[in-house]
Amino acid sequence: MGLIDLADTKARLSELVDRVEAGDSIDITRRGKPVARRSKPIDAALLPSLTATTPLQSESVIVANCFASLGDNIAGRAVS
Repeated sequence: MGLIDLADTKARLSELVDRVEAGDSIDITRRGKPVARRSKPIDAALLPSLTATTPLQSESVIVANCFASLGDNIAGRAVS
């Protein structure tokens, strides 16, 4: 994954599109902070097969994960 400033993005757009098309992911920054990500789009035809093989999570697990992330965020720890 590459980081590139917004001003450089404008000047190098063709090159960046080629990189994304080849599978790279590009984070665009403004004043050093990431503001956008460009990556190759997901093939919508593949989504049903991906979701069919993904195990379901119970509501309690989903809620617990949300609160765990919220706690990390409040404590100032990075949440991925």
